[in-house]
Amino acid sequence: MSLDPQAELVLELMSAMPESDSVEESRAGTRRLLDMVTPPAIHRVEDLTIPGPEGDIPVRIYWPGDEVGLAVIVYFHGGGWVICDLDTHDHTCRDLANDSGAIVVSVDYRLAPEHRYPAAPEDCYAAVVWAAANAAELGGDGTRLAVAGDSAGGNLAAVVCQMARDRSGPPLRFQLLIYPAVGVFSDDRLSLSENAERFGLTRARMNWFTDLYCPEVERREEPYHAPIRASDLSGLPPALIITAEYDPLRDEGEDYGAALRAAGVKAMVSRYDGMIHAFFSLGVVIDRARQAQLEAAVALRSALA
Repeated sequence: MSLDPQAELVLELMSAMPESDSVEESRAGTRRLLDMVTPPAIHRVEDLTIPGPEGDIPVRIYWPGDEVGLAVIVYFHGGGWVICDLDTHDHTCRDLANDSGAIVVSVDYRLAPEHRYPAAPEDCYAAVVWAAANAAELGGDGTRLAVAGDSAGGNLAAVVCQMARDRSGPPLRFQLLIYPAVGVFSDDRLSLSENAERFGLTRARMNWFTDLYCPEVERREEPYHAPIRASDLSGLPPALIITAEYDPLRDEGEDYGAALRAAGVKAMVSRYDGMIHAFFSLGVVIDRARQAQLEAAVALRSALA
């Protein structure tokens, strides 16, 4: 279908904030853009630090209510492993907690280029281990644990599932992968050649992110960098993969869903026609984004029941 009119308005706004090769300017520009979205109310929010492999990791925890024994979702924000933080995805995690009825633990993993691959996945895995061990103290149930993330965060959620399997880590019930970069940015997919110049996430930007995150080219085929490269995808938790029609990452996300199913993993792919990369976080301005948020919440509630 044609580009959704609401998504087109978002693209116009994004075009007024040109890309920069400065990491600090890029981080500041993203914060300014997302500051325009008013976060929804939620019962309770608390910032903590938890132990990580190279020092403390900041996390932000969201409670949808006072109930105990709630499911727990560990969330990894997007931003190309370079930009974004707890604040840029605050509204997304509030919506996710409210809609799913679960406690959400948002992870402020180390960013590149200051901390390159595999710092981010190691932090994210450590956060999942911590969440499983401390769920009861949060009012949650560590046996009802899921991971979720968008874009680079979707990559990290997929990677953490593989790490948990490979390391006999906490059992995960579900993985929510929102337009995940699982390829990563492979040049042999049609969606990349068709959509990587006009719809927000450009090819140049993807290359910039990758060069900063994993400058060692020989490591880019490692499954903890590109989870679709794993030789064995069996034994992973069920997945919902949300993709967008006008997103260069569309095909690699959908290919990952097919690869999971081929390995015997229950995986559903839900493409949102007319949508662009990063639409999921914009439920207050894009109707189809709100539909995607509710679809994700229904899948999480079912998997974590």
